[in-house]
Amino acid sequence: MQRRQFVTLASHTTAALAAPVFMRNAWAQEGGITGKTLTIGCSAALSGPLAGFGQDIKQGAEAALAHINGRGGVHGRTLQFNMVDDGYMPQRTTDNVKQMIGQGSAFALLSCVGTPNNTAILPLIEEAGIPYVAPLTGASSLRKGGRNVFHVRASYTDEVRRLVQRLAGMGLKGIGVVYLDNGYGREMLEDATRSLAEQNIKPIVQAALATDGKNLADVLAKVAEARPAAVLLATAGAASVELVRGVKKTVPGVLMAGVSVTLTSDGLKQLGDAGSGIAVTMVMPDPNRAKTQLVRDYQAAMRAKGHQDFTLGSLEAYVNMRVLAEGLERAGSDPSRAKLRTALAGIRNWDMGGFVVDYSGQSPYVGSRFIDLGVLNGAGRFLG
Repeated sequence: MQRRQFVTLASHTTAALAAPVFMRNAWAQEGGITGKTLTIGCSAALSGPLAGFGQDIKQGAEAALAHINGRGGVHGRTLQFNMVDDGYMPQRTTDNVKQMIGQGSAFALLSCVGTPNNTAILPLIEEAGIPYVAPLTGASSLRKGGRNVFHVRASYTDEVRRLVQRLAGMGLKGIGVVYLDNGYGREMLEDATRSLAEQNIKPIVQAALATDGKNLADVLAKVAEARPAAVLLATAGAASVELVRGVKKTVPGVLMAGVSVTLTSDGLKQLGDAGSGIAVTMVMPDPNRAKTQLVRDYQAAMRAKGHQDFTLGSLEAYVNMRVLAEGLERAGSDPSRAKLRTALAGIRNWDMGGFVVDYSGQSPYVGSRFIDLGVLNGAGRFLG
């Protein structure tokens, strides 16, 4: 009944970075662009606990690029995507971005993954003045200004509030929170406790899960002792998979609810039937339901690249790349980073075919407030 109710290159940068004057000069140059090409940089996890997110980004972004370049690119330039692995380690993300900026190998950045990772690089981006579209984080702490950053997805704060409102509306009071023990998880915990307080609910248990899951047994013991009616999952990536399995065995029948980044597409495949019944928020339309023009375009682009699996992560990356390409189109045939910033900020009520992006001309730039709710079946798709 509850389920039905819920549905509706880093090491070489050190010496260069030790010379502030050199770097200021390098950062003043607008690299990553020639008369025929324009390169977009990205640092993301292609290995480690969030590797699934990186793979989704790669597939979705490259599908969008293939379609864009197949139609002549943007003002005659072919768009290129330079994605570098950081293993979800903030220092590696920082090194990767410093290298891209210092070597002038990227005109703009797209969808670097992770709250702690983006926290580390945003000061560099503001200093360098490089446009950055669609960080893969919904952390509200990273949405307090900045002239160079253009978020696309809705915030984690809004996602968590939507989940809590639904759980409270179902009459559930004994709600626990399991959160990842890093900057992302701790901020999610704050969002959760604040949203629960708005419903006059206090978390029945709070448990911090290590990013590598090494303390899973202790976390499960805490959850089992509290016997909650529902558990909010403020986790992400590989750690979520064993957590879900463990909670289902330890507290049978408990309702689990998470935000859009709780499980990657790989994680859903690994869970199989164990993922059935998990409630999640979506910041993109359902990628498997071709009810909107956006989803139809996305599916066609993915099939053209030989991909038959449609996921929220790859749809988000597809959308993000199209938003950046739209900004480049509006920036004109002789783009600069300043022109691209102005063009992105000027995007108002742009309907991509059932998904609207609107930057309203002022920072903090957040393009979408789209949030939907769904419950997963055993195949990792949404019911209803």
